Amino acid sequence: MHGPRRCLVAVVALLGAVAGCESPERGLPPSRGEIVSSTALVSLPAEQTAALLADGGIATPVRNGVDAFRVDYRTITPQGEPTTATGLVVLPRSESRRLRVVAYEHGTMVLKRDAPSVDTRNLPDRLRAVMFAAVGYAAVAPDYLGLGNGPGLHPYTHAPSEVSASADLLRAAASLAAQHRRELDPNVLVTGFSQGGHAAMALGKALQAGAVPDFGVAALAPVSGPYDLKFVQAPAALDGRVTPGAAVLFLAYWITSMDRIHDLYRNPAEAFQQPYADKVEQLFDGTHNEITIVTSLALTPPQLLTPRFLSLAADPTGAGARALADSDGTCDWTPRVPVRLYAATGDRAVPYTNAEHCLQALRSGNATLHNLGDLDHSGTARVALAEILAWFQQQFTPS
Repeated sequence: MHGPRRCLVAVVALLGAVAGCESPERGLPPSRGEIVSSTALVSLPAEQTAALLADGGIATPVRNGVDAFRVDYRTITPQGEPTTATGLVVLPRSESRRLRVVAYEHGTMVLKRDAPSVDTRNLPDRLRAVMFAAVGYAAVAPDYLGLGNGPGLHPYTHAPSEVSASADLLRAAASLAAQHRRELDPNVLVTGFSQGGHAAMALGKALQAGAVPDFGVAALAPVSGPYDLKFVQAPAALDGRVTPGAAVLFLAYWITSMDRIHDLYRNPAEAFQQPYADKVEQLFDGTHNEITIVTSLALTPPQLLTPRFLSLAADPTGAGARALADSDGTCDWTPRVPVRLYAATGDRAVPYTNAEHCLQALRSGNATLHNLGDLDHSGTARVALAEILAWFQQQFTPS
């Protein structure tokens, strides 16, 4: 990691990006949030920014152009060992030197190449970060561990690593902004969708607790997050409240991810029935899409999991309980800042009860729950994020 100065030059499909250089000094220990490399992805004036967002189905007023970067930065694994991760940082083309930051946490994804910093298809998660920057905010969107260009596999809905990857990207973004003679306001606006709602809640909790030096939280707006795996998400996946395909994907992704951290099984056949046990781990290697994964696995959770793991999913003990503790608890704090939870009773992927339980756990007059009605899961993001952007602009000006 401490070799001679290297300059990475790449051509990125999205508007032909040219990479930048970053060189840590020899002999210094790795520092969390230190930039390993930065790559310029997009540099657009306001008119082209508006066209990019419109092509992606995002209709929002655009105040300025944007400059977007992929940042490869130092962070830690779930075991606390040094590693790297990648994330997207988008700076507004404005005259403001001091910028308010929006941290956007992306939803569930299985393809490494779909992560915000490496996406070349203008998927929603990248465009949502651009959306916030297009009205004057600095936007950061972590890929999380094991996605994007980060090494290894992704620890799905593992709250501690969602926080560490997000916090260390904030540090890297501050360094990148300084290179462009900009300064980031330390009080961060945090939002995210689906898994990103979970990650946003975990990050907000950590920021208020002072766990991220130099940064705090100004407001929090998570959308449709699986905040309560033990009492809502897992039971709903087993009893049919979650659509079977989504339930199978969620359970298989979570179990294989948590096994790498908590040793849930010695052999996949202890958790998964055949023929799925022989292929389930390979399906989540970051190169298979959701359709391939779902069509390669069982139709329902009872056909996927062994009787023992069906029982553990319903009543976790031992390593399973420890794994759940790493996913749950993101709402176990009392916010001193405004929190707006968004969810829909029509959601068949992440049940609305998750948000109700989260609101109860927060126990704060600063927290409210906004029911988006009979929307499906993806629809909640489309409606909620437009409202969140308007709220942020009204209450927390970009600069």
